[in-house]
Amino acid sequence: MSRQKSFPPVHEAWLPREHPMHRPRHGRRQLAALVCAVLFFTAPLTSWVLGARPTQLENRPLAAFPSITDGWGAFTGLNAWATDNLPFRKDAVQSVDALSRGIFGEPARLDGGSHTSPVGAGQVDEKPQIDENVFPAVIEGKGGWLYLGHDVSYRCVPKRSLDEVIAGLRRWKSVVEASGRKFQLVIAPDKSTAYPENMPDRYAGQDCSTKAREEFWKRVPGQTGALDMRKQLRDVAARNQRPIYHDIDTHWTHEGGITMAYQLAERLQPGVTSSWKVLPSRQYPHSADIPDLLGQDRTVNIQAYSLAPDGSDVDNTQFKPSDFHEPLHLDSPPKPGMVTAPMRMVGDSFTQFASPYLAATFTDVTIVHPDQVALDPAATGQLLSEGEVVTFELSERFVAGGRYPMLDPAVADQVGEVLAAHPVR
Repeated sequence: MSRQKSFPPVHEAWLPREHPMHRPRHGRRQLAALVCAVLFFTAPLTSWVLGARPTQLENRPLAAFPSITDGWGAFTGLNAWATDNLPFRKDAVQSVDALSRGIFGEPARLDGGSHTSPVGAGQVDEKPQIDENVFPAVIEGKGGWLYLGHDVSYRCVPKRSLDEVIAGLRRWKSVVEASGRKFQLVIAPDKSTAYPENMPDRYAGQDCSTKAREEFWKRVPGQTGALDMRKQLRDVAARNQRPIYHDIDTHWTHEGGITMAYQLAERLQPGVTSSWKVLPSRQYPHSADIPDLLGQDRTVNIQAYSLAPDGSDVDNTQFKPSDFHEPLHLDSPPKPGMVTAPMRMVGDSFTQFASPYLAATFTDVTIVHPDQVALDPAATGQLLSEGEVVTFELSERFVAGGRYPMLDPAVADQVGEVLAAHPVR
């Protein structure tokens, strides 16, 4: 009996053309696609060797090269790495925006992050009813004002309902207070909330975002105990005769940060701020975050302040730049006019403008970013357990849009277990 020879299996595309099983696979198209893919993924490496370096456009680190230990993630992560590390990415963004303005008379709709915190682990993954891509990354307002598109898109395409958001915040208040600690919640208003008059007359998402904003401020402060600073911020702006938000940056000024420090201290020790002495100090340029999304380098002039809690001429502020992804600890010897109860705080980029003044008025404060809470609840619980006061500063757009992973009640429960194991008597 004859034995047939066995051959290693090959794909039909590699069989001879005259073979009955040959199936062509669009070789020219595949070759072109392969060449483009190779160029895309090797361009960052080639450019780096030639001396070019990528530019960070968004307020987050450039994507790292995926590790082989990530399994399939090593392949899926290549796209983010190659995109972030293209050295001429910023020039491309500028060119696309200029082309869109020249031909269509409007800014390009560019994808991108913001200088606020990115959404981290634990994000609810539900398909939204509205495609977020219909909203621009930047909203150009009146008088040259720029607004972050997420002010609108996050309200119109929330990842959690407002009921779920409120339930999550109430759970945090419950677990913190059950451990014997005081709980404070501050919602930093969006710039579009503080200055809606400078928004354009018409813009995508106007109706849904306006409705969501009104419902948010109608319900959240009363049902969660959150500090509503909208009136105080406008009062300070009127007193100083200048806006308390930057016209081309999404954040409030240092005056907003000082206002938050005042409100928090007064909540804990009414009357403690009566001796505070605040004076203008240095000025410095700050890279504005919103123009970055258009590939533009623009700065705003920052006015900083000195703060002497005891009313003396000795400035007690500490300027320590940090994004709080690594906890920032600030301590100071007690003085009259200071809050001495140890405070542990969860805060985002708005707190960056407040941290010098919190350092001046609280003897012991440590700040961690909201993204870190869901990433490591055990470590967060340990950090918060060091304080007698737990304070949250959260941005309106991320809360209203249900974008903070820490809004999941399960995260609060995990942290609450650690706090309960270290109660304050």
